[in-house]
Amino acid sequence: MQQQHPMLNIAIKAARRAGSIISRAALDLETVRVSTKGAGDFVTEVDQAVEKDILDTLLHSYPEHGFLAEESGLMGNENSPYRWIIDPLDGTVNFIHGFPYYAVSIALSFEGEVITGCIFAPASNDLYTTEKGRGSMLNNRRLRVSKRSRFSEALLGSNIPNRRSGKTSASWQLSSELTLASSGVRRLGASVLDLAYVAAGRMDGYVGADLQAWDMAVGSLLIKEAGGLVSDMDGEENYMGAGTIVAGNPKIFAQLLAKVQPAAGVSLKGEQAQTSSQQLPASSSDSEAGHEKKISRRVLHRKVS
Repeated sequence: MQQQHPMLNIAIKAARRAGSIISRAALDLETVRVSTKGAGDFVTEVDQAVEKDILDTLLHSYPEHGFLAEESGLMGNENSPYRWIIDPLDGTVNFIHGFPYYAVSIALSFEGEVITGCIFAPASNDLYTTEKGRGSMLNNRRLRVSKRSRFSEALLGSNIPNRRSGKTSASWQLSSELTLASSGVRRLGASVLDLAYVAAGRMDGYVGADLQAWDMAVGSLLIKEAGGLVSDMDGEENYMGAGTIVAGNPKIFAQLLAKVQPAAGVSLKGEQAQTSSQQLPASSSDSEAGHEKKISRRVLHRKVS
């Protein structure tokens, strides 16, 4: 077993401590205090306690670093090239309802690029880890994305429609098209874990909108280090800034992006999008295969270079 980077070891320690807090709270959910951040957007005392514990652990080891956490926002040294990106409890609604699909996510970026991180799912005791250039692991077992190539056989994950994109007909239309074209679309309520499932080959692709950096930071590196491809809805690598993501194994990724792009205008990207909002024309069935090859070549070229 290869030796892990010391910073990843600290992240794992923080994630497992956070998992213990979550698991204890899950034993008596009726006593957990819940408040709302917005319509359908909940935060619990557990989210806050977990985030504080993670920050305390990381700050103890790396007080000179910067931090971006879901509940606390930007903290620490904003001039540091190192920044920790933290989601203390992704899947809060699932947690509140006792649905065991939620996770802790801790990523570390260096000069704006995610270089390592981990995702811990307390309900299943699964630990996903990744390091740039060194692969992705699940419980010390190396991960590879699936080899499935036929879109009709692909199992997809998505968070569309959601509270923002769900207000548009484009999101409902895309969701319907993907459901009919694939073997199924799962909307499980925790994008962090959905992306980890793509890296593990449990799902073949994922499309998400209205996401934050902490939703994608670890999962995107997990997938790339497991042999998959990741982009925003424009087919570019600005998913962390755009708030949209398309991911999958190389074959499914190209086909998924080709289906997503015609609907990827402002109506689907949401207010977070910082990239071009120009809506792409729908591709005809005759040109779709060629479009897929162009997309795959473009993203693969960026990945290799």
